Amino acid sequence: MKNMLPKVWRPDLTALFPVNPSISSGPALAWWIAVLYLCLITVRSLIHMLAPDGGAQSIATIDVSVAGGANIIAIFGQWGAIQLLLAVLLWVLLLRYRGLVPLVLLVFILEPALRALAGHLKPVVTEGVAPGAALNWAVVPILVAVFFTFLVPRATTVYKRGFVSSTKSGRDQSSIGSKDTRNGCVLSCTDRTGDGCVRGSIT
Repeated sequence: MKNMLPKVWRPDLTALFPVNPSISSGPALAWWIAVLYLCLITVRSLIHMLAPDGGAQSIATIDVSVAGGANIIAIFGQWGAIQLLLAVLLWVLLLRYRGLVPLVLLVFILEPALRALAGHLKPVVTEGVAPGAALNWAVVPILVAVFFTFLVPRATTVYKRGFVSSTKSGRDQSSIGSKDTRNGCVLSCTDRTGDGCVRGSIT
C-alpha cells in the first residue's frame, strides 16, 4: 500500500516528454480515463460532421432558423472535421505511445479552457445550456486530478513480460531485473542507459 502512494507531491513535468514514450510509468487508470474521454470527443466530432444541423441546434441549442443559419451549420461541420483530425492524432498517441498519456490529458484540459476563453471574447447566444458546457464542470476537475497523479513520482514495482521494474525515485532512476534460472543469478540493467548490466547471485 505504501508503494502505491506518491513519494513526493511535487509534479515532475519531465513526464510530459519521457525518454521512452512507448512505456508508461503512470497508473493504468489514467490511460483508461483518457481512452473513455477520447471516445466521447470522437463521437462529438462525427456528430458535428454528419448530423443534418451539425449538432448546432439539436445539441448546442443554437437557433439556426435565423438569417445565416446555414453558415452556422457549415461552421459546425468544419469544426467537427478539425475535431476528428485531432482525435485521430490523440488515438495514435494513446495506442502507440502510452508514455505520452499526461500530454494527452493536458490537451483534454486546455481544449475546454480555450473554448471558454473564446466564448467569453465572442459570446454565443443559445436557447439552453449546451451539454458540452455542462459536462466540462464535471469532467475537467477529474482530468486535472488524474493529470496531477500521473506526474507525481511514485515508488512502485511493475511486472511486465517477466521483468520486474522498480523505480527508486519515480522516473529518474529505474532498474530491470530478470532471474536466470540456469545459474540462479539476477541480471539487472539500468532502464535509461540500456547498458551497464551487473550480475549478482541471489542470497
